Amino acid sequence: MRSKVTERGARRKKLAAAIAATAMLGSGAAGCGGSASADSANAITVMTWAPMDGRAGSEPGMPALAEAIGKYFDDNGGVAGHPVRVITCDEHGTSDGAIACANQAAAAKVVAVVGSSSQFGDQFLPILESAGISYVGGSGSSTAEFTSPYSYPVNGGYQTLLVGNGEQLATAGCRRIAIVRPDTAVGDSMYAYFSNGLAPYHLSAVDVRAVPGRTNYQGEIEAAVGSDRAHDCVTSAMDAASTQTLFDGWRRFAPSHARLSALIGSFQQSLVDSMGGADSPLEGALATGWYPPDSSPVWKNLHTVVKQYAFTDNSISAADPGVETTWIAYQVFKKVADQIQGPVTALTVHAAFDATGPVDTGGATPPLAWQGGNLVALQSAPRTVNTWVSFQQVRSGVLTESHTGLINVSTELTS
Repeated sequence: MRSKVTERGARRKKLAAAIAATAMLGSGAAGCGGSASADSANAITVMTWAPMDGRAGSEPGMPALAEAIGKYFDDNGGVAGHPVRVITCDEHGTSDGAIACANQAAAAKVVAVVGSSSQFGDQFLPILESAGISYVGGSGSSTAEFTSPYSYPVNGGYQTLLVGNGEQLATAGCRRIAIVRPDTAVGDSMYAYFSNGLAPYHLSAVDVRAVPGRTNYQGEIEAAVGSDRAHDCVTSAMDAASTQTLFDGWRRFAPSHARLSALIGSFQQSLVDSMGGADSPLEGALATGWYPPDSSPVWKNLHTVVKQYAFTDNSISAADPGVETTWIAYQVFKKVADQIQGPVTALTVHAAFDATGPVDTGGATPPLAWQGGNLVALQSAPRTVNTWVSFQQVRSGVLTESHTGLINVSTELTS
């Protein structure tokens, strides 16, 4: 494995001229550099993409929120004194779609791709790297987001959720714990991370493999529930659509004692609502997320922006973790770009992210920085900087905190 110190040093040499030319400050967040409405021709362009076509796994709320944030920024001084032009792209949930969006970003000379979602980082990130474009606050859906020097993740990816979920279930009193996870290579790594979360409690997981996208998981549910005794727990690490199918099967199977759990993203408030809220089989279910629940005051400004700038757009759910990631990514982008004294370009934005931090996100995450000393020593995901998670539970039909504040799982993550 190449030394992170050596790699970082090489990048710094490459970017030293850009850093000097833009006379950037080293840390903290500055105010805007002037009125964004002064010169519309001086706008900076950013892009947000996601699958938007309404199929399972689509995230139309992420680009929709990005457009609302652009208007909000422009009404409040812009970014580094410049108006903001937000362009969006439908990634369609395909490799070809992700590549097309990346090529569009390069052609449009965007200064960054911000708050986007795609599983195909291995395909699109080399395109962004060649164009010198930073990928800020991706959804954490691809391994490349945690390896590329042009990626600046704001969450800890599925690996932190799994480690955290293992710890959450162990501390909740679960003793026989089954994980239903994809029967794929990624699923194998999911099982390993989940096991890391259980290890300090001298517990191991029952491994239930499932094929994503099926219409029935009755056999997997029966295997996961087992004898259905007190202190038996089952968690889902499947995608959102497969988890919904799994939970529908759980409702029909109606275990008497086993407790249900899942990762936020595959399990969120909209699913609780659709299954009956407080009267649903999800009442009491546990969940592990990257961020505080939607009821937390850290999301007050997000709710305000949605209400003021996108009140007619039903695609935006402020409780959706993808939408929350887009919100955090744009706040981080603005605070870092506001440091730049001089032209705001892809090169200077990249240099600013390599030089700036920690960046405060208002409590949605710990302060974030992507310099060498802040990167987690995780070989498979060396760009990880956020190892904090939120423990939640469905109470009276609403996902709420089951533990006050965020929990750091870095020790278990790297063990």
